[in-house]
Amino acid sequence: MSTLKEILTRRPVAATIRLTVPAGGARPAPPVGPALGQYRLNLMAFCKDFNVRTQKYKPDTPMAVIITAFKDNTFEFTVRSPSVTWYLKKAAGLEKGSGRPGHVMASSLTLKHVYEIAKVKQQDPYCQYMPLESICKSIIGTANSMGIKVQKELD
Repeated sequence: MSTLKEILTRRPVAATIRLTVPAGGARPAPPVGPALGQYRLNLMAFCKDFNVRTQKYKPDTPMAVIITAFKDNTFEFTVRSPSVTWYLKKAAGLEKGSGRPGHVMASSLTLKHVYEIAKVKQQDPYCQYMPLESICKSIIGTANSMGIKVQKELD
Protein backbone atom coordinates (compact mmCIF):
# COMPACT_ATOMS: atom_id res chain seq x y z
CA MET A 1 0.00 0.00 0.00
CA SER A 2 1.22 3.48 -0.85
CA THR A 3 2.05 6.04 1.77
CA LEU A 4 0.45 9.47 1.81
CA LYS A 5 3.70 11.11 0.71
CA GLU A 6 3.94 8.81 -2.35
CA ILE A 7 0.34 9.55 -3.32
CA LEU A 8 0.84 13.32 -3.02
CA THR A 9 4.10 13.33 -5.00
CA ARG A 10 2.79 11.28 -7.91
CA ARG A 11 2.76 13.12 -11.18
CA PRO A 12 -0.28 12.80 -13.43
CA VAL A 13 0.47 10.65 -16.48
CA ALA A 14 -0.43 12.09 -19.89
CA ALA A 15 0.33 8.96 -21.93
CA THR A 16 2.26 5.71 -22.17
CA ILE A 17 4.05 5.38 -25.50
CA ARG A 18 5.43 2.10 -26.85
CA LEU A 19 8.04 2.24 -29.59
CA THR A 20 10.53 -0.07 -31.28
CA VAL A 21 13.70 1.87 -31.97
CA PRO A 22 17.04 0.58 -33.32
CA ALA A 23 19.78 0.47 -30.68
CA GLY A 24 21.88 3.62 -30.76
CA GLY A 25 19.74 4.99 -33.59
CA ALA A 26 17.21 7.24 -31.89
CA ARG A 27 16.80 10.44 -33.91
CA PRO A 28 14.14 13.14 -33.73
CA ALA A 29 12.74 11.86 -37.04
CA PRO A 30 9.87 9.38 -37.42
CA PRO A 31 8.91 7.21 -35.56
CA VAL A 32 10.36 8.91 -32.45
CA GLY A 33 9.68 12.55 -33.35
CA PRO A 34 5.92 12.44 -33.99
CA ALA A 35 5.27 10.06 -31.08
CA LEU A 36 7.00 12.28 -28.51
CA GLY A 37 6.25 15.62 -30.17
CA GLN A 38 2.50 15.37 -29.71
CA TYR A 39 3.05 15.26 -25.92
CA ARG A 40 5.60 18.13 -26.09
CA LEU A 41 8.45 16.05 -24.73
CA ASN A 42 12.10 16.97 -25.19
CA LEU A 43 13.11 14.91 -28.25
CA MET A 44 16.86 15.49 -28.00
CA ALA A 45 16.99 14.55 -24.32
CA PHE A 46 15.22 11.26 -25.08
CA CYS A 47 17.45 10.51 -28.08
CA LYS A 48 20.66 11.16 -26.13
CA ASP A 49 19.56 9.12 -23.09
CA PHE A 50 18.29 6.24 -25.24
CA ASN A 51 21.46 6.10 -27.35
CA VAL A 52 23.63 6.07 -24.20
CA ARG A 53 21.58 3.25 -22.62
CA THR A 54 21.72 1.11 -25.77
CA GLN A 55 25.42 1.52 -26.56
CA LYS A 56 26.24 -2.05 -25.51
CA TYR A 57 23.97 -3.52 -28.21
CA LYS A 58 24.90 -3.85 -31.87
CA PRO A 59 23.58 -1.02 -34.06
CA ASP A 60 20.18 -1.63 -35.69
CA THR A 61 19.10 -4.10 -32.99
CA PRO A 62 15.35 -3.44 -32.49
CA MET A 63 14.82 -2.32 -28.89
CA ALA A 64 11.39 -2.06 -27.30
CA VAL A 65 11.03 1.12 -25.27
CA ILE A 66 8.13 2.19 -23.06
CA ILE A 67 7.92 5.93 -22.44
CA THR A 68 5.74 7.36 -19.68
CA ALA A 69 4.87 10.98 -20.49
CA PHE A 70 3.73 13.17 -17.62
CA LYS A 71 1.49 16.24 -17.80
CA ASP A 72 4.37 18.55 -16.84
CA ASN A 73 6.16 17.62 -20.13
CA THR A 74 8.67 15.32 -18.43
CA PHE A 75 9.13 11.64 -19.14
CA GLU A 76 10.61 8.36 -17.94
CA PHE A 77 11.42 5.38 -20.10
CA THR A 78 12.43 1.75 -19.77
CA VAL A 79 14.34 -0.13 -22.43
CA ARG A 80 13.73 -3.83 -22.96
CA SER A 81 16.02 -6.25 -24.75
CA PRO A 82 15.03 -7.33 -28.28
CA SER A 83 12.14 -9.74 -28.73
CA VAL A 84 12.58 -13.50 -28.50
CA THR A 85 11.56 -13.89 -32.14
CA TRP A 86 14.38 -11.55 -33.21
CA TYR A 87 16.92 -13.59 -31.25
CA LEU A 88 15.57 -16.88 -32.65
CA LYS A 89 15.72 -15.61 -36.23
CA LYS A 90 19.30 -14.39 -35.71
CA ALA A 91 20.40 -17.69 -34.13
CA ALA A 92 18.75 -19.77 -36.89
CA GLY A 93 19.94 -17.45 -39.67
CA LEU A 94 16.43 -16.82 -40.97
CA GLU A 95 14.76 -13.78 -42.50
CA LYS A 96 11.32 -14.91 -41.28
CA GLY A 97 9.75 -18.00 -39.71
CA SER A 98 7.97 -20.86 -41.45
CA GLY A 99 4.79 -20.15 -43.39
CA ARG A 100 3.32 -23.40 -42.07
CA PRO A 101 4.71 -24.04 -38.57
CA GLY A 102 4.23 -27.61 -37.43
CA HIS A 103 4.23 -28.86 -41.02
CA VAL A 104 7.31 -27.26 -42.56
CA MET A 105 10.39 -26.74 -40.37
CA ALA A 106 12.28 -23.57 -41.28
CA SER A 107 15.41 -24.40 -39.29
CA SER A 108 16.65 -26.06 -36.10
CA LEU A 109 18.47 -24.87 -32.98
CA THR A 110 20.06 -26.53 -29.97
CA LEU A 111 19.11 -26.17 -26.34
CA LYS A 112 22.34 -24.24 -25.87
CA HIS A 113 21.01 -21.48 -28.16
CA VAL A 114 17.74 -21.40 -26.19
CA TYR A 115 19.65 -21.22 -22.89
CA GLU A 116 21.77 -18.29 -24.12
CA ILE A 117 18.66 -16.38 -25.26
CA ALA A 118 17.00 -17.10 -21.89
CA LYS A 119 20.00 -15.70 -20.00
CA VAL A 120 19.75 -12.45 -22.00
CA LYS A 121 15.97 -12.20 -21.51
CA GLN A 122 16.33 -12.78 -17.76
CA GLN A 123 17.98 -9.34 -17.53
CA ASP A 124 14.68 -7.68 -18.54
CA PRO A 125 12.73 -6.13 -15.66
CA TYR A 126 9.61 -8.23 -16.30
CA CYS A 127 11.56 -11.57 -16.41
CA GLN A 128 13.89 -10.72 -13.56
CA TYR A 129 12.33 -13.05 -11.00
CA MET A 130 11.29 -15.85 -13.35
CA PRO A 131 13.27 -19.10 -13.17
CA LEU A 132 15.52 -19.79 -16.15
CA GLU A 133 13.66 -23.03 -16.87
CA SER A 134 10.36 -21.19 -17.34
CA ILE A 135 11.93 -18.68 -19.69
CA CYS A 136 13.48 -21.56 -21.70
CA LYS A 137 10.09 -23.29 -22.00
CA SER A 138 8.53 -20.06 -23.25
CA ILE A 139 11.31 -19.63 -25.83
CA ILE A 140 10.88 -23.23 -27.02
CA GLY A 141 7.15 -22.59 -27.49
CA THR A 142 7.89 -19.45 -29.49
CA ALA A 143 10.40 -21.37 -31.62
CA ASN A 144 7.82 -24.10 -32.34
CA SER A 145 5.26 -21.49 -33.41
CA MET A 146 7.85 -20.06 -35.84
CA GLY A 147 8.65 -23.45 -37.34
CA ILE A 148 12.05 -23.74 -35.68
CA LYS A 149 12.83 -27.17 -34.25
CA VAL A 150 14.69 -27.28 -30.93
CA GLN A 151 16.99 -30.30 -30.50
CA LYS A 152 19.40 -31.45 -27.80
CA GLU A 153 22.29 -31.37 -30.29
CA LEU A 154 22.47 -30.65 -34.00
CA ASP A 155 23.17 -33.68 -36.19
